[in-house]
Amino acid sequence: MITKEQILHALSHVEDPDLKKDLVTLHMIQNIEIYPNKLKFDVVLTTPACPMKGHIEHACRNAIALFVDKDIEVDINMTSNVTSVDTSQLKGIKNIILVSSGKGGVGKSTVSSNLALALAQSGAKTGLLDADIYGPSLPIMFGLEGAKPMATQMPDGKTKIEPVEKFGLKLLSIGFFTDPNQPIPWRGPMATSAIKQLFNDADWGELDYLIVDMPPGTGDIHITVSQTYPISGAVIVTTPQQVALADAIKGIAMYQMEGINVPIVGIVENMAYFTPAELPDNKYYIFGKDGGKRLAEDNKVPFLGEIPLIKAISDAGDNGFPVVMDDSENVAQAYKDIAGRVAQEVSILANR
Repeated sequence: MITKEQILHALSHVEDPDLKKDLVTLHMIQNIEIYPNKLKFDVVLTTPACPMKGHIEHACRNAIALFVDKDIEVDINMTSNVTSVDTSQLKGIKNIILVSSGKGGVGKSTVSSNLALALAQSGAKTGLLDADIYGPSLPIMFGLEGAKPMATQMPDGKTKIEPVEKFGLKLLSIGFFTDPNQPIPWRGPMATSAIKQLFNDADWGELDYLIVDMPPGTGDIHITVSQTYPISGAVIVTTPQQVALADAIKGIAMYQMEGINVPIVGIVENMAYFTPAELPDNKYYIFGKDGGKRLAEDNKVPFLGEIPLIKAISDAGDNGFPVVMDDSENVAQAYKDIAGRVAQEVSILANR
């Protein structure tokens, strides 16, 4: 008769590729059930977006075959419990991930929207907060112009804002509360106060990830958010040309300053190359090549991936249907791969 100890011994030979420890030590093996010709167990990953999920499952099957019984039927339930940072400031939100850029116009909001959607599609409970006070774009990118969040009275008597839900995401933007045709001429204290309200006065519920689309640059809002809330890490978006890279370097340096100390999850290179629809195999590096990769290498941070410059991405945003929702577009997979890398790196950072 196979024992639980035999199974745990076998699976202690399977290492999590990111955390560099075996699954048993990491308490990832749970709910072992043993039958005459079959055994079942759960593998509890640190994120549903784990890009190594298939590799880990295959390694578990090999370990059982090698150390227990090569003929027994193995039923593995690959599940997850997202690793979290300190959630005392915002209860129920396990990880806050800032998406930032040194300058405007590099596609930060597009990356934020598609990254959040890709995480939600993986099974993670995800929210997206548009913190770009002066240029909110979330209402347009999700086809929510005119949407007005509801207010709900909580059991403790406080009134909370209910985020708008679409495509499985919880969404909140200052754009839901302002006239889209009027500028927002707020000084720094007013802007930071508004951001705190979007964080604190919203009923986000239970979230694995809250993606925050930050304003461009390195201003008051960046410092306030970084110093007020437990941030899991920042994703830096850049384009390949030197002027964007120079500003991205400043953005990285700001998050690494003493008193801020936000880990850099990695670099996303947007508009990395142009591919015409009629020549899908051709790549034209019109803004330069590998700028984001070099930036990541120079700063010793992960390179998360590159996104091409194609019309389908901008059309999808303008139509309120982000491109990651369209599986017929190859670029959708690029965003999903980046989401997996982001989840992977956040898990590594949380387990250090």
